[in-house]
Amino acid sequence: MSWLDGRERGVFLCLASGLLGISSTAAALADAPAAGAPWPLLRWLAGPLPAWLAGAAGPGWAAGGGLAPWWPAVALAAAVWVAPIGWLHRRRDTRRALVVGHFLVLIALAAALTAASPAFIVFASIGYPLASALLPARLTMAGVTLTAIVIVTAQAGPGARGTLLTVIAGVALPLVLAGWYVSGEHDRRRRLVERLRAAMAENASLNARLLDQARRAGVLDERHRVAGEIHDTVAQDLVALIGQLHAADRASRPEARRGHLDQAAELARRSLSEARRSVRALRPEPLETSKLPEAITDLAESWSRSAGVDLILEITGTPVALAAPIEDTLFRVAQEALANVAKHARASRTGLTLSYTDETILLDIRDDGAGFTPQEPADGFGIDGMRQRVRAVGGTLHVESTPGQGTAVAAAIPTIPAADDHP
Repeated sequence: MSWLDGRERGVFLCLASGLLGISSTAAALADAPAAGAPWPLLRWLAGPLPAWLAGAAGPGWAAGGGLAPWWPAVALAAAVWVAPIGWLHRRRDTRRALVVGHFLVLIALAAALTAASPAFIVFASIGYPLASALLPARLTMAGVTLTAIVIVTAQAGPGARGTLLTVIAGVALPLVLAGWYVSGEHDRRRRLVERLRAAMAENASLNARLLDQARRAGVLDERHRVAGEIHDTVAQDLVALIGQLHAADRASRPEARRGHLDQAAELARRSLSEARRSVRALRPEPLETSKLPEAITDLAESWSRSAGVDLILEITGTPVALAAPIEDTLFRVAQEALANVAKHARASRTGLTLSYTDETILLDIRDDGAGFTPQEPADGFGIDGMRQRVRAVGGTLHVESTPGQGTAVAAAIPTIPAADDHP
């Protein structure tokens, strides 16, 4: 309950009690001269009130000698009845039937009092604010209309009340129906707004979760990228560098030792350059200065010299410039597959085929080495890294191998020309 709600309850209670007090005082003063009040002050205070009340109530009220004798009891009952207005105001949404019943009884008491004296029209007007404050939205217009009927009927003469009630009924019924419809539309729109606000709050929460998930996914993707780059470049060069150092240590001639050391130094410089390029997410250096077929050719020749294994290179189809991610992926897969041959296969012959077709680019690397069982889990990152790279560009990678019968790695990636090739 808010501070404003508490003040509002007090205002309605004071308003109802005050209007009842004013009406009762006016009625008593109007009745005092008719009863022969002994106090001159009371006659002076009453003034023209009896004449106004007689004219408002009609000749029946004056002929009857003024107010009905039972009006003080009804006024006292009305005073008791308005007392729980503040309590009902707090519960207008939870105990609607009780609130509606209280309002109807209050209007009935006001009607009885206005029948006794038009002075109680002032008290009957409390129905207008209470209809808006207490009644449900769909019954507000009905409460206002009922209050108007009581007030207008009290001011009509006895002979005109039948016609007046007919006119009021003709106006009141459409008003009540219109109020019911308008209030229903208001409630429907209010519920719709509440649902929209709840949906917006839920969407905001979902959006926050999606942003957090996207951030985490971005971090994981970056970790996978850096891990793949390090494995494909720095790790491979470090393995080759160690091999050259071991070869230099075993060499007996100074010229041979110097040659191995020079190659080790070149591998170290290349590893440093590739590490920097990986951190900056740059393309492989061979693809920045050459097209994919030339870069694959240079890679094959360099690998054959350093590994000491014969390699047969074949490029088929019409080479076209491909999108940078596809060329990067094909180059890295070839690099990784050849590194695995050098480290694990103990092969004597190796074949690499790059095939250009209208819809797919095919890369095949074959060797006659020791082979392995692809179904067995492996500790290395190589095959999984190649699969992740190929899947990232919409392709597939298959590995076929049998112990003692060599290995074949086949990658198939959709042909997506470079942006410059589009018309």
